[in-house]
Amino acid sequence: MVFEEKMITNGEPEDEEEEEEEDMVDPIETLRQTCESMDHCVHTRERLEKCETRVGSRSTEEDCTEELFDFLHARDHCVSDKLFHSVK
Repeated sequence: MVFEEKMITNGEPEDEEEEEEEDMVDPIETLRQTCESMDHCVHTRERLEKCETRVGSRSTEEDCTEELFDFLHARDHCVSDKLFHSVK
Protein backbone atom coordinates (compact mmCIF):
# COMPACT_ATOMS: atom_id res chain seq x y z
CA MET A 1 0.00 0.00 0.00
CA VAL A 2 2.86 2.40 0.80
CA PHE A 3 4.35 1.75 -2.62
CA GLU A 4 1.08 2.72 -4.29
CA GLU A 5 0.87 6.01 -2.34
CA LYS A 6 4.42 6.94 -3.33
CA MET A 7 3.66 6.06 -6.92
CA ILE A 8 0.63 8.35 -6.97
CA THR A 9 2.47 11.34 -5.52
CA ASN A 10 5.71 10.73 -7.41
CA GLY A 11 6.39 13.52 -9.88
CA GLU A 12 3.80 15.86 -8.42
CA PRO A 13 5.10 18.91 -6.54
CA GLU A 14 4.47 19.08 -2.84
CA ASP A 15 2.22 21.76 -1.40
CA GLU A 16 5.18 23.72 -0.01
CA GLU A 17 6.83 23.98 -3.43
CA GLU A 18 3.63 25.29 -5.02
CA GLU A 19 3.35 28.06 -2.43
CA GLU A 20 6.92 29.19 -3.09
CA GLU A 21 6.30 29.38 -6.83
CA GLU A 22 3.23 31.57 -6.33
CA ASP A 23 5.27 34.14 -4.40
CA MET A 24 7.77 34.56 -7.23
CA VAL A 25 7.11 37.45 -9.60
CA ASP A 26 8.70 37.69 -13.01
CA PRO A 27 10.60 41.00 -13.06
CA ILE A 28 10.06 41.49 -16.79
CA GLU A 29 6.27 41.56 -16.32
CA THR A 30 6.58 44.23 -13.63
CA LEU A 31 8.93 46.30 -15.78
CA ARG A 32 6.65 45.99 -18.81
CA GLN A 33 3.74 47.39 -16.80
CA THR A 34 5.93 50.23 -15.53
CA CYS A 35 7.26 51.03 -18.99
CA GLU A 36 3.79 51.01 -20.55
CA SER A 37 2.93 54.00 -18.38
CA MET A 38 5.91 56.04 -19.67
CA ASP A 39 5.16 58.91 -22.08
CA HIS A 40 6.62 57.39 -25.24
CA CYS A 41 4.90 54.05 -24.70
CA VAL A 42 1.60 55.76 -23.94
CA HIS A 43 1.87 57.66 -27.23
CA THR A 44 2.58 54.53 -29.27
CA ARG A 45 -0.21 52.62 -27.47
CA GLU A 46 -2.66 55.42 -28.38
CA ARG A 47 -1.60 55.18 -32.04
CA LEU A 48 -2.14 51.40 -31.91
CA GLU A 49 -5.59 51.75 -30.33
CA LYS A 50 -6.64 54.41 -32.89
CA CYS A 51 -5.53 52.11 -35.70
CA GLU A 52 -7.42 49.16 -34.22
CA THR A 53 -10.54 51.29 -33.90
CA ARG A 54 -10.22 52.55 -37.47
CA VAL A 55 -9.62 49.09 -38.93
CA GLY A 56 -12.38 47.52 -36.84
CA SER A 57 -14.96 50.09 -37.91
CA ARG A 58 -14.78 49.24 -41.61
CA SER A 59 -13.90 46.33 -43.82
CA THR A 60 -10.43 46.93 -45.16
CA GLU A 61 -7.27 45.01 -45.90
CA GLU A 62 -5.30 47.38 -43.67
CA ASP A 63 -3.84 46.01 -40.48
CA CYS A 64 -2.05 47.57 -37.53
CA THR A 65 1.19 45.63 -37.73
CA GLU A 66 3.39 48.72 -37.95
CA GLU A 67 1.72 50.35 -34.94
CA LEU A 68 1.97 47.12 -32.95
CA PHE A 69 5.68 46.78 -33.71
CA ASP A 70 6.25 50.44 -32.79
CA PHE A 71 4.57 49.92 -29.42
CA LEU A 72 6.41 46.67 -28.67
CA HIS A 73 9.72 48.24 -29.68
CA ALA A 74 9.18 51.26 -27.42
CA ARG A 75 8.16 49.09 -24.48
CA ASP A 76 10.97 46.58 -24.92
CA HIS A 77 13.54 49.36 -25.33
CA CYS A 78 12.45 50.79 -21.98
CA VAL A 79 12.51 47.33 -20.36
CA SER A 80 15.96 46.51 -21.71
CA ASP A 81 17.45 49.57 -20.00
CA LYS A 82 16.20 48.41 -16.60
CA LEU A 83 15.87 44.62 -16.70
CA PHE A 84 19.42 43.47 -16.10
CA HIS A 85 19.84 45.85 -13.18
CA SER A 86 17.04 44.04 -11.35
CA VAL A 87 18.09 40.46 -12.16
CA LYS A 88 20.53 38.84 -9.74
